Amino acid sequence: MKPITRIDRKLSVQMSWWGMEQVPDFAADTTAEKIRRIADAGFDGINGFIPDQEQEAEWKELLAQHQLELSVNAYPASAADMESFLEKAVRFGGISFINAQVMTPFVTGIEAESLLGAIKELSRQAGIPVYVETHRGTITQDLIRTARYVRDLGQLDLTIDFSHYVLAGEMRSVRPEAEELLQQLLVHTSSIHARISNGEQIQIGMEHEEAKVMLPLFERWWRKGMEQWLLRSQPGDNFPFVCELGPPPYAMTRHTGEGIGEGTGERTTAELSDRWRESLLYAERARRLWDSLD
Repeated sequence: MKPITRIDRKLSVQMSWWGMEQVPDFAADTTAEKIRRIADAGFDGINGFIPDQEQEAEWKELLAQHQLELSVNAYPASAADMESFLEKAVRFGGISFINAQVMTPFVTGIEAESLLGAIKELSRQAGIPVYVETHRGTITQDLIRTARYVRDLGQLDLTIDFSHYVLAGEMRSVRPEAEELLQQLLVHTSSIHARISNGEQIQIGMEHEEAKVMLPLFERWWRKGMEQWLLRSQPGDNFPFVCELGPPPYAMTRHTGEGIGEGTGERTTAELSDRWRESLLYAERARRLWDSLD
C-alpha cells in the first residue's frame, strides 16, 4: 500500500465567497476589502464564481496581489451546460478547480452515470479538474445511489460535504450501514466543504450543544478524506478544504423583534453564530487535521 505522506503536497484552505454574504460588518465591504480580509485571515484561496467580464481585471489583480487561489462553482444540468461553463473557465484562466452541483436530482442509473462520465471527460479535455459535490437536490442527493455511482464508474472525483447526507438521513447517530457507504465515498475525496449538521438542521454552530457530538464525526470523515486524497495525489498537488458556512436560511436565526416601520409587521432576525469567527475555527481545525497525518 502506498504510504501516506504530505511531502510536496499542500493543504489549500479556502473561504467560501457565498459564506461572506450577510456577515455583519462585511456586508457593505467592497470586493477589494473582502478579498483583503480573506487574505489577512490566512486563507489560501477563495471558492466562488467566475467574475463577470466587467470585474475580471479587478479580480485577477486582487488575487495576484494577495496570492490567493480561485476555485469556482458550477450548476450544470447537462453535458452541454458543463462544456459551456468550462469554456468560460478556460477563458478566465487560473482556476484551480470547479465544484459542480449537477442539477439533475431525478436522473438515476445508467443515464446519471453517462452524464457523470461525460463531465469527467469534458474536465480532462479542458484541463481543469471538476469535482462533483455530494449535495441534496442534485444528482448525488441520495447516499445509496451515489455509492453505486462510484462503484460502477470506478473513479468519481468528489467534493465531500456530508452535512447533506446527515440531514437527509436524519443521522442523529450514524448507523453502520450508512458509515460503510460514507467510507466508500471518502475513497474518492478530491475536496471538502466544511459544515456540520445535527441531522435536523443543515448547519449548526460549533457552540451548539449537539456540535459536541457531531463535530468529532465530521472531523473523522475529513481526516479520512485527506488520507484517501494523499494516496492518489502527486507531488505538487494541493488539497482544497473550503470553509462553507452559508447565510440564512442555512444559518440558524432567531427573531429579535419587530422591524422598523409602524404597522409593517416585519420582523428582524439575527444569526445564532458568528460565521466569520467559526470559519477561522474551521480553518484552524483543517490545518490541525492535515498536520496530524505525518
